[in-house]
Amino acid sequence: MNKSLRKAVIAGNWKMNKTPAEATALINEIKPLVADADCDVVVCVPYIDLFAALEATKGSNIKVGAENCHWAASGAFTGEVSAEMLKACGVEYVITGHSERRTYFGDTDVTVRDRTRAALDNGMTVILCVGEYLEQREQNITMEVVRSQTKIALAGVSKEELDRIIIAYEPVWAIGTGKTATADQAEEVCKAIRELIAELYDQEAADKFVVQYGGSMNAANADELLSKEDVDGGLIGGAALKAPDFAAIVKAASK
Repeated sequence: MNKSLRKAVIAGNWKMNKTPAEATALINEIKPLVADADCDVVVCVPYIDLFAALEATKGSNIKVGAENCHWAASGAFTGEVSAEMLKACGVEYVITGHSERRTYFGDTDVTVRDRTRAALDNGMTVILCVGEYLEQREQNITMEVVRSQTKIALAGVSKEELDRIIIAYEPVWAIGTGKTATADQAEEVCKAIRELIAELYDQEAADKFVVQYGGSMNAANADELLSKEDVDGGLIGGAALKAPDFAAIVKAASK
């Protein structure tokens, strides 16, 4: 992290976990542990938990996000939720392009771009996920994959709108596997993303742009990962479901 240029963001991605009552209990456990955080703190929860999370976080420094949104404002998309609906609920953040959405539910670089566009048009901050599969890393095309995903997702995004986008680099081989990119591997790709932002926009935009790492960051490895110049926070999976672990990561980002 370079706190002289940008503020770290720690966001929990709860995935398909927690009932509304459980969400309330977990947030109430987290709140006192992160009250003095010197970083932004976000919990991205299942749709069914949004109202409970918004109520539980009132008056705290924790922001609430959704885990996905549709690109259309309305229509015949059974089971989907629009960015406009999320905005109406009071949701401030939304994840787009998570590897699990790409792998299991058919998201493409183009639909990720369209979901991102919808979220921006509704005033939300987007946590945009990019990352390579294991075979792509083994083929030494990580940078090509990540650059392509990023360029397509940011098509049509203005420099002003870029202030409401966070990119989370999440190597797919490190999602929910317990494997983690080394701190140097995470730094290499996060730095490359920042360099791409400078190419697409300018150095000023790149300097203040937040790039998270999102592959099995936990209480044990957060300090090392967050010590890297271009790792500005984390998109946290399993550790976000345990208040002490999540708080430890927030503490690491607050140093």
